[in-house]
Amino acid sequence: MNTPARLGAYALGLAVVFAGAFGVGGAVGATGPAPAKTGHGDHATPSPAAQKTEHVPGGLQVSQSGYTLVPQTTAITPGAQTDFRFTVNGPDGRPVTAYETAHDKKLHLIVVSRDATVFRHVHPELSGEGIWSVPLTLPDAGAYRVFADFVPQGGEGLTLGADLYAPGDYAPKALPVPSRTATVDGYTVRLDGTLTPGAASKLTAEITKDGKPVTDLQPYLGAYGHLVALRVGDLAYLHVHPDGAPDDGITPAGPGITFYAEVPSRGDYRLFLDFQHGGTVHTAAFTVRSTATAGHASEHAHSGH
Repeated sequence: MNTPARLGAYALGLAVVFAGAFGVGGAVGATGPAPAKTGHGDHATPSPAAQKTEHVPGGLQVSQSGYTLVPQTTAITPGAQTDFRFTVNGPDGRPVTAYETAHDKKLHLIVVSRDATVFRHVHPELSGEGIWSVPLTLPDAGAYRVFADFVPQGGEGLTLGADLYAPGDYAPKALPVPSRTATVDGYTVRLDGTLTPGAASKLTAEITKDGKPVTDLQPYLGAYGHLVALRVGDLAYLHVHPDGAPDDGITPAGPGITFYAEVPSRGDYRLFLDFQHGGTVHTAAFTVRSTATAGHASEHAHSGH
């Protein structure tokens, strides 16, 4: 990606890369001066030396750039509400107590089952001692992945991941078949577009209810929609925000929400879309398969087929 995405600015043509330097503040191939530090998946331009290094996608590491995600709760009883507690320890080994606000929150916590069928997007509270806590209920026994998406004060945006377990008899669920249509709480969401590895892919979610387009979406965390993409198999993490912003005089409040995302490889991805309507946040889930590479897609387009 040639120009760093500024999620906080919601620039048109927004693209968030999850292959290059995700969580360490770098977009490979960027030029010019380093952008201002933002967060929630945003990146700063890396040094030339850093550009030569192959970076790990977001959420695959529990420790990065001197920061470590330290769960104080490691097991949760299925079906029972648990106070999930954790810290983010800084380079000095002590819990971080100062964070930048990104998309109305100082930290976004994503919890996903390892079979990619259960998804939670929650916002913990921070104590003065640097301990985060949030009531969390997981429906089934099994293994889960926890992602902490944050910007330490004066630092770069990071996404750290750790495992969480719900003890009991575990039967993994089959991955939902690829589908571009999801139904949730009486809404129907259709996802148009193709995920092409190595290229900014345009995805548009069209939301209807009772067969009628929804044209009065409400802002949620500063946007009309939030999209989390997870690569099936290792749950590499990508958080994308849409074109435009509420009340910018350009972006309509539905029925369509357009995103640009870049994925690193072929394979199956789980996409979770949060949107707010009628005062309630709804989450639509999709399985999307990425097959063609950017080069193959370009050749295919130029061949006229």
